[in-house]
Amino acid sequence: MKHEPYMSELIMDFIESIEVEGGRSAKTAENYRHYLERFIEFAGDIPVDTITTELIRKYRLWLNRYANDNGDDLATITQSYHLIAMRGFLHYLSRRNIPSLTPEKIELPKVARKQVTFLHFDEIERMLAAIPSDDTEQNLRDRAILELLFSSGLRVSELVNLDRGHINIKRREFTVRGKGQKDRPIFISVRAAHVVQEYLHKRLDNLPPLFLNYSRNTVVSNGGDYRRLTPRSIQRIIEKYAKLAGITKHVSPHTMRHSFATDLLMNGADIRSVQTMLGHSSISTTQVYTHVTDSHLREVYEKFHSED
Repeated sequence: MKHEPYMSELIMDFIESIEVEGGRSAKTAENYRHYLERFIEFAGDIPVDTITTELIRKYRLWLNRYANDNGDDLATITQSYHLIAMRGFLHYLSRRNIPSLTPEKIELPKVARKQVTFLHFDEIERMLAAIPSDDTEQNLRDRAILELLFSSGLRVSELVNLDRGHINIKRREFTVRGKGQKDRPIFISVRAAHVVQEYLHKRLDNLPPLFLNYSRNTVVSNGGDYRRLTPRSIQRIIEKYAKLAGITKHVSPHTMRHSFATDLLMNGADIRSVQTMLGHSSISTTQVYTHVTDSHLREVYEKFHSED
């Protein structure tokens, strides 16, 4: 009996297709490869036409019971990622008319939404006040980072990849290429634009990165790109000022993004506009913020509803 190709023969073709045709990042493609290789770890390198609903059922059970060398199990959301990768792989086989299980046969587990952590405007102000007032290059940089994150809703990966030439301070808008290689407009406040301009005026270098790492005392070479701040460096900066401001909740660069979205919604922005500004491909991703703003509804009711 002739079988269709084996899993291992098609995985790399699929990974290349989602990166080249699907516009996914190299990191996403690598994650998909890892998840599909875990299926091979479970089932063996089997022909793709032998994948059945019963095999997927057993795989789900195996994922639920999986533990690594440290005894850590897989979070429900991580189990979902494995199944999403598998479903994507089956979609790919279907498009190529390679017989296998119908992708719709894989149902994803229900995952409880995480509570979104965000900062109120006064907490942002406290963090900014925690930055020393003397206008050193580093202090101006830190102030510009906080202002820009809260003002724009940028992802930390987008922030660290900004060059001086990317940002238009006068117009207070520019374009970034986010997830899925999709471009979106970024708008910044007058205050954020002013602080960024102050920081750039203070700098005496001509290095391209918008934000520099000042902890590396090495000779500038190769265009100075090694001086570019990393996401981890941004994380440390945010944590530092949150702690100095007396904020006890965990604060990350993504918290600033959450704060940007929540502030917009609480001030009356419609969710479709917020979706566009965040660069979410699906409105369901943006809807995670709606329950955060539910508490604001009573204030709206009390303010605008007329009683007899």
